Parts: sequence; structure tokens; C-alpha cells
Amino acid sequence: MSAYKSDFLSILESRGFIHQLSDAAGLDALAAKGEVTAYVGYDCTASSLHVGHLLSIMMLHWLQHTGNKPIVLMGGGTTRVGDPSGRDETRKLLTYDQIDANKESIKGTFTKLVRFGDGKSDAAMADNAEWLTTLNYIEMLRDVGRHFSINRMLTMDSVRMRLEREQELSFIEFNYMILQSYDFVELSRRYKCNLQMGGSDQWGNIVNGIDLGRRMGTHQLYALTCPLLTTASGAKMGKTAAGAVWLNADLLSDYDYWQFWRNTEDADVERFLKLFTLLPLDEIAKLAALKGQDINEAKKVLATEATALIRGREAADAASETARKTFEEGAIATNLPTLEISRGELEEGAAVLGLFVKAGLVASNGEARRQIKGGGLRVNDTPITDEKMVLKTGDLTSEGVIKLSMGRKKHVLLKPV
Repeated sequence: MSAYKSDFLSILESRGFIHQLSDAAGLDALAAKGEVTAYVGYDCTASSLHVGHLLSIMMLHWLQHTGNKPIVLMGGGTTRVGDPSGRDETRKLLTYDQIDANKESIKGTFTKLVRFGDGKSDAAMADNAEWLTTLNYIEMLRDVGRHFSINRMLTMDSVRMRLEREQELSFIEFNYMILQSYDFVELSRRYKCNLQMGGSDQWGNIVNGIDLGRRMGTHQLYALTCPLLTTASGAKMGKTAAGAVWLNADLLSDYDYWQFWRNTEDADVERFLKLFTLLPLDEIAKLAALKGQDINEAKKVLATEATALIRGREAADAASETARKTFEEGAIATNLPTLEISRGELEEGAAVLGLFVKAGLVASNGEARRQIKGGGLRVNDTPITDEKMVLKTGDLTSEGVIKLSMGRKKHVLLKPV
């Protein structure tokens, strides 16, 4: 039985979202009355969010689901500075045009999981460029900067770790925590916001915002963080050998997104079902009870449900069917990831090593050679034994493609144009 009275915190606790929170009793009481207005900030550093952002978006979903109000804060202002948290080096500064383009590109992700509008619990979207870009520097120092102690700022993980490693920390990055703290104050004034949520690496910045609010006369503010996830084997969640697991389909295909979840380690299946799907807990318990090879059925459910949330049910079902045809029937599903090559190149003969690199299945010719020696690369489901092999039009299947495979789960179709 949950220690919390509110549906919001009870759900977060039961599904594994809570890492730390401030004044649990006070926040619980507000949530029970539907009086929590909470925000999460998202800097516009890329044209898509990635799986690592999903935890906080899911928290916004459950906040709204329980009758409270979410705010999505776009970091149009803070992205101009760059968050040093968890970074070993200074972020590359983006142009204002790049930031604006990224902002527009990631906005659509949130509508998949939260409802925007003018109702009491409808979500709002704000952009901190609205207030941060109009601040007068002298007034900022007098009104806000005077509340920050350099002594304390130097103890923050984002600063301390850089200094201990003798890595450069620019003055512009040093100001980031002040701007994030001020966001909390500004949102409390504009939207009556009383809670900031984020990953556990943001705890210090969020608490600084609470302290600044107290000093600047806001109402009571609260903090809630979710864990920074790692897999059961210790790998960082949301990263693969190929890079970030992007939420936008233009950067990662629906099939590859589905496959990411399908490849979940056995020990993570129950935890990820709770965090990244909306399935009821009793249904999750039944799936988690599956053992041996049966756990693969639970992984398929996880993959399909997690994909449906971000890419839509139709895309999720199509990706699931593609996987079934590919793995269970051995058929070539035409909606596998596809690489187009010139027909002329294929007619002349294309080196198989280079094609696997172009397809993104291996990082280099050297890795391709190592995979061939281990029997890991296949063309049209036949293992490659000769690293000097070339592919020609005669290798095209009846579907007019050539299927490149690494292992059992990574496939790309070559399509001549």
C-alpha cells in the first residue's frame, strides 16, 4: 500500500518514478486536491528528444492524468547558454536559428502524451526565451545574482566535477544554474507553478530554484526527481552503439525504435513496462511472471506499447509485424530500414564491406571483417565467408532488394534506384 494519499505520488511510487522529493507531505496534500502545477524544462540542443527524456514526459502525463496541471518549458533561452550537468566538456553553442528550428521540431513529441488547452488541468507550453532574453544584466545581478553564493555554486556536481578533473568550465555555463533557478521563480509568478520535476542530476539546480523562490517571496515550491536510468548490465539508458535512440521518426525508423525496446534485457522488462507504457500494473505483473523463452512475449508487448505511445498504434503494429515476418517466417519485410544505392554502382559490383558500413550495421571495414570471421554478417540470410565479396544486380531478390543482416536482429535492405 502506498504511503501517499494522492493518486499522483501513489502512481509514481508504484511505477518506479520517484528518486527524491522535497516536503513529501506538503506536495502529497496539494496533489490530492489537484493543486499541483509542475514543469519540466527541455533545452533545444537537437532536432529530436531521445529516450532519456521519456521518463520526465511520462511524469507529466501521470500528473495530468491525476487532475493536476503540467507545463512544458522549452529552453529557448537556456539553450543559448548550455547546461554543464553531466558534461565533461563545454557544449557547442548553437546559433539562434538552430535553436528555433530544434524547438519547433521537438514540440510535437509532447502532444503524444499530454493534452494542451485552456482547461484547469490542460497542459501549457512556455519558452524561457520570453523572459531570459529581456533581462537587464545589472538588474539581474542586483535582484537575482545576490542570492547565490559562489561557495555553494562551486560544490554543485556540474561545477565540482569539471574543476576536479581540471576541465574547463566557461563563465557562460557557470551562469546556467542561476537561469534555471530563475525559471522556477518566473513560472511560479506567471502560472502559479509550484513543482519542478527532472532527472536526478538536476536535483541541485531544482533546490537552488526553491531557495531563490523563498528569498524572492514566491509561494512554497517543491522538487521531484526521477532516477537516471541504467540497464541491468549498467549501460546508460537510451544509448546504443549506433548513438542516441531518437523519438522523432525522421532520425530513427519506427522499426528500429520498436527493436530498441524488443532488445530489452530480461531483468529490465518489468521495470520498463511500468515506466514506459500505460499498461495496468496487474497486467504488467502477469507479463513479468513469464520465464525462460516466454519472456520474449513480454518484450514484444513492451516494444509495441512503448512504440505506440510515441509513434502511434499503426506504426507500432506495423513494426511488430515486420519483426514477425523477418524473424519467424524468414521473409523479407519491405518496410525494414532501407538504403538506396545507384543501380549503376550495383551493376559494376559494390564491395560488401563498404555496403555494410554505409548501411550503418558496422562502424568500419575493420569491424565488418571481424564480424565476417565470426559468422555475424549475412547477405539474403546467407553468411558471408569472403570479405572481398562484391554484390551485383544478380543478388537482388524477387522483391528487388538485397537484405544485409548483422546478427539476428539488425537488418537493412539495399534498394537500387
